[in-house]
Amino acid sequence: MEASGEQFLRSKFQTNGIRIGHKLSDLLRRYVESMEFFFLATADRAGNCDCSFRGGVPCVKVLDDTTLIFPDYPGNGAFQSLGNIVENPHVGMLFIDFTHQQRLRINGQAELLDDPELCALFPGSIQVVKVVVEEVYRNCSARIPKLVKQYN
Repeated sequence: MEASGEQFLRSKFQTNGIRIGHKLSDLLRRYVESMEFFFLATADRAGNCDCSFRGGVPCVKVLDDTTLIFPDYPGNGAFQSLGNIVENPHVGMLFIDFTHQQRLRINGQAELLDDPELCALFPGSIQVVKVVVEEVYRNCSARIPKLVKQYN
């Protein structure tokens, strides 16, 4: 599901583009579940964007090769990202491993669930967000700063 703007620029700059998958392999499933945070991009029905940080351990649970969930914990109560999902289910997720300088993008359709069994997977969550994967791809590791996690 490539946008014509992407195709136009690949042609203009003579690049091959990237390999886009539609399922999470076992390797990618382990990568996603190992992450402690990710960035969530959403837009409302008018196209006004929001990008938010999502974190915690566990951060994301992969249910199968096309479905993942993440928790919604009580926060500032603004509901910018989740409010956008109510209006427009298209989301982008960016996972960055600064230690190994790797990143992964997942685009898909999200919905909010008040399922007590799923919420129990994330103690303290008030609901979960289910994402059905439409696109998944690794991203170039160039310009990812190498950061080492510090423990107290």
